[in-house]
Amino acid sequence: MTRLFPLEGEKKHAELQEMAAETAKKFEALEAQASRLMGVFIAAGYEAVAPAMIQPAGVYLDAIGEALRARTYVFTDPGGDELCLRPDLTVPTCRLYLERNGTNTAEARYCYNGAAFRFQPQGADKAHPREFRQAGIESFGVLDACEADAETLITILEALEAAGLDDYRLRLGDLGLFDAILKTVAMPERWRQRLKHHFWHPEAFRAELGRLATAPGDLMGGIPDELARLIDPASPAEAEQAVARYLEIAGIEAIGVRSVAEITANLLSRSADARAEPLSATAAGLIESYLAVAGPALKAGSAIKDVVRAEGVDIADALIAYQRRLSLLSNAGIDLARAEFSAEFGRTLEYYTGFVFEIVVPKLGVSSPVAGGGRYDGLMKGVGAAIDIPAVGAAIHTERLLAAVDGVAS
Repeated sequence: MTRLFPLEGEKKHAELQEMAAETAKKFEALEAQASRLMGVFIAAGYEAVAPAMIQPAGVYLDAIGEALRARTYVFTDPGGDELCLRPDLTVPTCRLYLERNGTNTAEARYCYNGAAFRFQPQGADKAHPREFRQAGIESFGVLDACEADAETLITILEALEAAGLDDYRLRLGDLGLFDAILKTVAMPERWRQRLKHHFWHPEAFRAELGRLATAPGDLMGGIPDELARLIDPASPAEAEQAVARYLEIAGIEAIGVRSVAEITANLLSRSADARAEPLSATAAGLIESYLAVAGPALKAGSAIKDVVRAEGVDIADALIAYQRRLSLLSNAGIDLARAEFSAEFGRTLEYYTGFVFEIVVPKLGVSSPVAGGGRYDGLMKGVGAAIDIPAVGAAIHTERLLAAVDGVAS
């Protein structure tokens, strides 16, 4: 007897076969793409490495910043060690560099292709899966920062073009310029560090800048008067003893992630703020004016010069570095008409310290860049180095690249 319609089981089997065929097609396409990307990296002098997928959580979580820490998969193994699945491949590659070099700060260039894992608060989707692949490069120990920055972006763009991408835009930022601006402003060093910390969170940054410019002592609110009177920034040792006695008398145990010393340091900072004069309106205005700079990368330098000239401050070295980096990119044939600069742009990873960039394609939009990276000179200390080591790197989100180039579902 001839069936007019397939049985339900046959339909399901056909669907599974189709899904398997699509998965196989995507895997083959990703492997072919990875071969092209890695070929460009290796030809440019980067050594192929395979950093461990499972990382020690303590070292990793301390280094990556709050935003990524909250999205990292952490677990405890049967031996009691706290571990995590790597949310990116930069930190594992940093650890690999340190294992190989120890205290030696020799130049090294590594490339990789592998899986990374991040919790997605909005739920996993095709553009933002919990497990995804990165192909990237990391450069260590190169003293000429501008040259290394430019080389990184040039190499990534060459790899993307070798994979077939030709329609893209560059988003550029420079935390070195932001740092230079802050250094010109008369303020306590703790305020600089606090503003740098909040840079990654625009609303929190604006709130903190506003507080420092109006009522820096507001954070003393909520601290019991009898404890506040015991906190003197001029006598930190006595303050720690006073806090320990207060906690003991009040029956409060110093449990969790903060020690008595850390609690005291926080209270001393608040107490010092309460005694400090607010940040001047001129200083706050300079910071706000700088962060408002946005537009074509080739014109941004002049816009920033106008801002600092109006306030009579000098950040010549940082501006020279910015212009030199653009010249190196232009001399390598990079079309800077595609590049936009934003002073507020810093990406989502808090370990960046200088030049940062993202590569965006119209098809996927700014929320799903196909690649990004930047300079992270301070990260190496966070993973165990005794000193800061010059470092810059970038990674390509290979599934997004495949979707942009071949139209294979990401």
